[in-house]
Amino acid sequence: MRIDKRQITIIGCGNVNRSDDAVGVIVAQRLQQYLAEHPHPHVQVYDCGTAGMEVMFQARGCKQLIIIDASTTGSEPGAVFKVPGKELETLPEASYNLHDFRWDNALAAGRKIFQNDFPQEVIVYLIEAANLDFGWELSPAVKDSADLVFAEIKAMIE
Repeated sequence: MRIDKRQITIIGCGNVNRSDDAVGVIVAQRLQQYLAEHPHPHVQVYDCGTAGMEVMFQARGCKQLIIIDASTTGSEPGAVFKVPGKELETLPEASYNLHDFRWDNALAAGRKIFQNDFPQEVIVYLIEAANLDFGWELSPAVKDSADLVFAEIKAMIE
């Protein structure tokens, strides 16, 4: 069994080439910059992009996992949903393509594979996207929500 002193792992997900889909990655990068200036030895932050398998392996060994990603539920752009990870876990469908393995699959598979070495406490921040077209800028509503989520997580780790 692997011994790991990480207490909190924060993972940003999304595609940086698809406007608001990048919000999780952008928040994670801002948190990495903050931690570079204000180190917290028991907090790790990762930009996992769209790699669900990486989410599963980076989450292993921590006590609390926080995931940040964009959502498309039809809600008002910029709406923030803070959801317990248990409510979003889904086992992956049979496939030979790792592109189909998302972070929600990583939660279910990681719990099954790593058992007690996988975080029991998982929080997912979903920020409703306004624009998923090709581009590198967040829409104003999503940028404001990203600022709020960044501030809330920063306060949590302080």
